[in-house]
Amino acid sequence: MSEQDDIIPRAGVIGWPVAHSRSPRLHGFWLRQYGLNGRYDKLPVPPEELEAFLQALPKEPGFRGINVTLPHKMAVLPHLATIDPTARRIGAVNTIVVQPDGSLHGSNTDAFGFIENLKAQAPSNWSAAAGPAVLLGAGGAARAIIVALLDAAAPALRLINRSRGKAEALAAEFGPRLEVIDWERRAEALGGAGLLVNTTSLGMSGQPPLEIALDDLPRNALVNDIVYSPLETDLLARARARGNPAVDGLGMLLHQGRPGFEAWFGVAPEVTPALRAAILAD
Repeated sequence: MSEQDDIIPRAGVIGWPVAHSRSPRLHGFWLRQYGLNGRYDKLPVPPEELEAFLQALPKEPGFRGINVTLPHKMAVLPHLATIDPTARRIGAVNTIVVQPDGSLHGSNTDAFGFIENLKAQAPSNWSAAAGPAVLLGAGGAARAIIVALLDAAAPALRLINRSRGKAEALAAEFGPRLEVIDWERRAEALGGAGLLVNTTSLGMSGQPPLEIALDDLPRNALVNDIVYSPLETDLLARARARGNPAVDGLGMLLHQGRPGFEAWFGVAPEVTPALRAAILAD
């Protein structure tokens, strides 16, 4: 490590594996766009080395913080001095900031990224409060989206998962605005909805298709697929074909990176068409 590397602001993403992460391309784009002297690296950390890595992080010259991806999003929680309320509700951390005193603060920006993506791509008159939301899936992404929609005043969340037990556990945790509906009834659950979100891997490249009839979905309901490979999933294409506004999943990835970048490098970045093109070219 050179002396120059010692003094410039640094950040990175930890995971195991981490080679697939697009975060370096995202943050690298912003560093170049704003002419900042900084670095953002992929940091492969096996689970058995996580605690030692986090203990050493504040001692690394120039390190401002890290993003956290699988399988560490929950495992980091016991090793942080402070955790913001949103991350506690979601039960996972994806962003860590090294505080001036060397302590580690954890947050979760996925809920922020989800809502900001909808705001950026949805029609200007759309509101989460306008009608029930239908969520397909009950994994980690669904937890963040549930928190985001509850905070955005969605009147009801219809939770549909292939394994009903996981959905029931989320409903018990997050309260009476969540209703669990059997996977076999997913099409009829769309009646009167204001938002449909696919949080599953169905429809992703290399995965089975997402099979759901959209006949009962109101034409003004917003449809979002958090999958971004492919960018235009079959769900989004069918929604657009019948006149529904549709939002792809790439923006959630881009917007969730904004708070961390600002904390580490001191500039509030923007999500632009040029950024989207750069990430898609990866």
